[in-house]
Amino acid sequence: MDSNQPRSSLTLPGAIIIAAALIAIAIMWVKKPVSIPVSNNQNATSSQSSNINLSPITAADHILGDPNAPIKIVEYSDPSCPYCKMFNPTMEDIISQYGPTGDVAWVYRHFPLDKPDPNGNILHKNAGHESQAMECVAGLGGNDKFWKFEKTLYETTPSVTGATPGGLDQSQLPTMAKSVGIDETSFNDCLSSGRFKDAVEKQYLTGVNAGVSGTPTSFFVLIKPANRSVSDYLDNALITYKLQPSLLFMADDKMMISMSGAMPKELIAGLITAIQTGQ
Repeated sequence: MDSNQPRSSLTLPGAIIIAAALIAIAIMWVKKPVSIPVSNNQNATSSQSSNINLSPITAADHILGDPNAPIKIVEYSDPSCPYCKMFNPTMEDIISQYGPTGDVAWVYRHFPLDKPDPNGNILHKNAGHESQAMECVAGLGGNDKFWKFEKTLYETTPSVTGATPGGLDQSQLPTMAKSVGIDETSFNDCLSSGRFKDAVEKQYLTGVNAGVSGTPTSFFVLIKPANRSVSDYLDNALITYKLQPSLLFMADDKMMISMSGAMPKELIAGLITAIQTGQ
């Protein structure tokens, strides 16, 4: 397969160490934050396969890029999640590189981690509210405004830490909506009404049905089955980045690839190259 450039960057010892360290912290589970499990098995492969029950991509989805792109990356994301915040610029870079040629499109779906765990603890209490704000912007301004607001929201929101346990000050949302050209009064009316609460919850449940257990989780949706070059690349990536197979694997029908965590651009670009080799 033609993946010399990604493989070259992956073989640099320093790059491997840095990337592995980033991946080791780059996922947030629904119940509680944990590190990405790291495998010490140098023979790890992507032999783990399963059916992925991902709901079809439709015109109702938020799509950045060509809706007919041969590779669509469906990301389930939480606007309060620090690892989603880390991953957002990566996806922006991927779309800047592959979007103009029509090769890749980005599909955003909501997966707010605002559900209480068995002890009643809520990881991101404002995530659902922020997801509804995104839908209000889309409803009032369309897809273009949605993506402008999405970028502003992820750039502005502070990571949820001890210093800022609530993340974003929710009073900033109307100002942010106004900054992308949305009428502030209409936005406030929409958000306070809870108009899109059910829609966000429904999208969250589609993520659960697809096997999403944390954010960010992404699915590469292909137009035809992946060939051997993709399987080889996945096997190599698992070993190089010391990943457990459950974090990066192909569906049984080879039409979809599941990727859990804020993976580095080099890994994603290499996977795209491997997919394109067989198209």
